[in-house]
Amino acid sequence: MLLILKFLLALVIASICGVVLSLSGAYLYLSPNLPSIESLRHIELQMPLRVYSQDNLLIEEFGEVRRTPIRFDEVPADFINALLSAEDDNFTKHHGVDPGSLLRAAGQLIKSGRIQTGGSTITMQVAKNFFLTSERSFSRKANEILLALQIERELSKQEILELYINKIYLGNRAYGIEAAANVYYGKSIKELSLAQMAMLAGLPKAPSRYNPIANPARSMERRDWILGRMLKLGHIDQARYEQAVATGQEAKLHIKHPDVHAPYVAEMMRLEMIERYGSEAYTNGMNVYATTPADLQEHAQQAVLRGLVDYDRRHGYRGPEAQIVKRADWPAALRNSKRISQFQPAIVTAVEQDGIFVMLADGSEDHVSWQSMRWAAPFLSNSSHGAAPRNPGAVVKEGDLIRVVRDDQGQLNFSQLPKIQASLISVDPHSGAIKALVGGLSFEQSHYNRATQAQRQPGSSFKPFIYSAALDAGFTPATLINDAPIEIFEPGMKEAWRPKNSDSNFLGPIRLREGLYRSRNMVSIRVLQDIGIPYTRDYISHFGLKKENLPPNLSLSLGSATLIPMDLTTAWAVFANGGYKIEPYMIERIHDRDGHLMYQASPAVTPHLASQLASVEGSQPPSLAEPVIDSRTAFLITDMLKDVIKHGTARRALSLNRTDLAGKTGTTNDSFDSWFIGYNHSVVTSVWAGFDQPDSLGRREYGGTIALPIWIDYMEQALKGMPASNQPEPSGLSRLRIDRESGLIASPGSSETYFEVFKREDTPPRMDEFSPVFEYEAPPGNPRTLPQDNLFDLF
Repeated sequence: MLLILKFLLALVIASICGVVLSLSGAYLYLSPNLPSIESLRHIELQMPLRVYSQDNLLIEEFGEVRRTPIRFDEVPADFINALLSAEDDNFTKHHGVDPGSLLRAAGQLIKSGRIQTGGSTITMQVAKNFFLTSERSFSRKANEILLALQIERELSKQEILELYINKIYLGNRAYGIEAAANVYYGKSIKELSLAQMAMLAGLPKAPSRYNPIANPARSMERRDWILGRMLKLGHIDQARYEQAVATGQEAKLHIKHPDVHAPYVAEMMRLEMIERYGSEAYTNGMNVYATTPADLQEHAQQAVLRGLVDYDRRHGYRGPEAQIVKRADWPAALRNSKRISQFQPAIVTAVEQDGIFVMLADGSEDHVSWQSMRWAAPFLSNSSHGAAPRNPGAVVKEGDLIRVVRDDQGQLNFSQLPKIQASLISVDPHSGAIKALVGGLSFEQSHYNRATQAQRQPGSSFKPFIYSAALDAGFTPATLINDAPIEIFEPGMKEAWRPKNSDSNFLGPIRLREGLYRSRNMVSIRVLQDIGIPYTRDYISHFGLKKENLPPNLSLSLGSATLIPMDLTTAWAVFANGGYKIEPYMIERIHDRDGHLMYQASPAVTPHLASQLASVEGSQPPSLAEPVIDSRTAFLITDMLKDVIKHGTARRALSLNRTDLAGKTGTTNDSFDSWFIGYNHSVVTSVWAGFDQPDSLGRREYGGTIALPIWIDYMEQALKGMPASNQPEPSGLSRLRIDRESGLIASPGSSETYFEVFKREDTPPRMDEFSPVFEYEAPPGNPRTLPQDNLFDLF
């Protein structure tokens, strides 16, 4: 008997030694490949890229992971108790590994022949989540155990739990408990009830199986089991338990919607962040702030939408998007028709005298009033439409797939999706900061950003560059130019070019100023003829427009260049700021996940803005923008463009009741493009409208009928409460009384006179001193002396 006992004791000791030796061998084999636990103290969890407006409102969030890290001391004790009750009720007592759990897992393996549960503690899950794969193997489990033991030696229990609750995946792209609380309940973990916390605590085991939205019954069972465990372990009393289990399923998907709708802005910033930081931009938790204030951006979106809808309605109703004959097919048709901006798909279910009834995508039915349908005359072409409808039946029939819009009072209104597109760009001319940008009717419909990607002809909105070149070549606002027919035939042309004015009329000799504000094509052509195409192309390139995009022929004078709206707007900023070239930018600053400043924009600015910044205490002197034209030329062009609003093609803008606005309309051949670009000394804004596939906008559509109303709508908000902002008058100018007919300094007996502004070196002679020869300073290499008799013919 004694021998048997000795044998058994030796066997036990040998077994223990074998286990110890095996574990030691495994440790010696595996430990050199184990990662450093110290790295967990400095771990950076994946966090999305967040884009904010200038005034800190969320525009968009990019990245696959929804995560908002939270400190352990911010987490309610009820949640910690619920989590431990569900996942690891022995957490506070073990040292990383729970032998009992491992034995249970081993027993299941022996019985079933396969790994069912891993017996992992929370510490082991931290080891797996941060350092290992999800592979089910003995070697990975051994690594997991060794890492867990090491983690427990180097980190506190609170540090381990903080890592765990911020790392775990809880379904619906939510990583970490704070993100999950927001996704499922729309609030912070600190605001949840006991029942809601228990629901979230049940998710780590199987986020899909116990998802309260996808599997409400199963998730309730899991929640109630956790509450029962909390009661059994003494974390809650009977009363709290009964109250919690009596609570119904309250979870629903709460996707955080942006505070500001600015999808084109968000996409531009996303692309720039990817260019700067690569794919890490999506995961490093950076916060990037735009130069655009939320209110201006929202108003820009609405101004574009209203302007395009107004144009669309003027041209009539194009008919239903589809005709769905079978009622059984209606729900599927609605599901396949996505909502675009405010335009919801709907199918007509009944037509009555006072309106129609429609089915919406959610299956509900609603009424659309006849009053909202009266505009829907049948579309015939972009230049004509049929007679106004007399009743709803003349517009739609049952089964029509149409678009409806819900107004501020909750009423549905008849509508259609406009085909026309537009861009709006608003820039601070002194720094280049973009204050608002719209790239089209709807980003959901098309990601194509017309503000930065479209290449369109600017038409007459390009003429100020021709006139600026002329002013710097010795012309004055009072120079007389002949608005008369012209025929041009150049080598390579099959037939002569006979351009005309938009009204097909000719005014004869008129002043340069009048030629600009009346947008006379013949005047622009003759000016370009005289100052020379090579000089003009080189001159305009100083505004930042590429010379290769400027046609080397006289059509340049009418805006035949193909330009991107952003480039054209930036070039116009030179006129607005007094002659300086600025670079547009949209990212104002970038912060890392901890709020530390990573980047601050430091654009080259005009002297006007630099002097304002100099008065800010502690600010660094900014770099100065490059002057590209004479400040007096910028002042003269601005003064002439103010007349476009006072007397010319943009008189609608007088509705803003301001004296500091200058601008120019633009319409291309056959009305393919509608433009208005305008400014004061503080803001320059461009609006373009047209079809993506160039087509006529209609016989009576111009820059003043489409683009200008959008510009006015936006600028009313942009300038609200802003005092008049006029360009300071530079030195070196003279104001003289001029004879209207001759453009010369008026003699005492002149009856038709007005005051004009001149560069001092370019002041015209007095009428009574005028010699038979008219001379002016021309560009180098292009001297001209014009006999007075031929003055109007040659110009």
